[in-house]
Amino acid sequence: MKLYRTLLTLFFLNASFATGLNAQTISKEEMIFLTSAWKGDRFDDGRPKIPDDLLERAENIMIDDAWTVLRNEGYTNQYAGNWKTVNNATMIGRALTAMYMPTRPDVEENIKERGASQGRKGNTNAWPIDVLSKGDLYVADAYGKISGGPIMGATLANSIFSKSGNGVVFNGSARDLQEIQNIDGFNAFVRDFHPSFTEEMVLMGLNTPIRIGGAIVLPGDLVIATREGVLFIPAHMAEQVVSTSEFVTRKDQFGFEMVKSGTYSTGEIDSQWTDAIKTAFLEWLKKHPELGSMTRAELDKVMSKRTW
Repeated sequence: MKLYRTLLTLFFLNASFATGLNAQTISKEEMIFLTSAWKGDRFDDGRPKIPDDLLERAENIMIDDAWTVLRNEGYTNQYAGNWKTVNNATMIGRALTAMYMPTRPDVEENIKERGASQGRKGNTNAWPIDVLSKGDLYVADAYGKISGGPIMGATLANSIFSKSGNGVVFNGSARDLQEIQNIDGFNAFVRDFHPSFTEEMVLMGLNTPIRIGGAIVLPGDLVIATREGVLFIPAHMAEQVVSTSEFVTRKDQFGFEMVKSGTYSTGEIDSQWTDAIKTAFLEWLKKHPELGSMTRAELDKVMSKRTW
């Protein structure tokens, strides 16, 4: 019995120590568990690391097409709309997530003391910025708070951009719009802008699953933020979503030309293709290298799932 109690005590001490090392983050094991469908590279903390070239390809796809691919695969809770932005620029990146809650003195004191012992500095809304890397897109659930809710001003915006080369998506607010809009290449999707500053809020989760509007977001998700709205694509679905969306763009351009020239009818283009149309499409694609390449096997595979 005494040995059992000793082992149990050691277990909880080790668990507490591990939690302390990770601050507000989930463990690496939990991160891998929640994103187990992802088979590619990962960051040191277990967050999926979508390749840079896939991020670049995602810049050229349409959010409507990407949303349709996700819906057809059963992912129906990945989109959030109704945003205010700094400008109309599209943002693409890997989600680095944060969850804020209304403060509670005892909890905030504990969190800040632990953070200080780990070398974290400043208010907790600065902590996610410290762990950003190039290609990340900072996504935060600040529970829609506007007055007293800005978790970013001009200083933090400059820091975010210098570390990630990207912007933010906040289910909450930001301040200093007049200054932020002068950061070339930066954009922010927020619920509103407000001249106040962070009050009565504390960081309760860093790189944890969060909710943005009606969407679930996991660390490492591919984020596509456009004027239309924001789509959060699970990392393991990113290649399929991008590849299929690229094909839809090619298909549309091919279809416009074929219908305009009278080669094929709209009905033929907008249904399952015959072998003749597939062959014509692949020949047409060779004349448009700017649209990328595609094999017959790849074409057959994407057409077999066609529901658009």
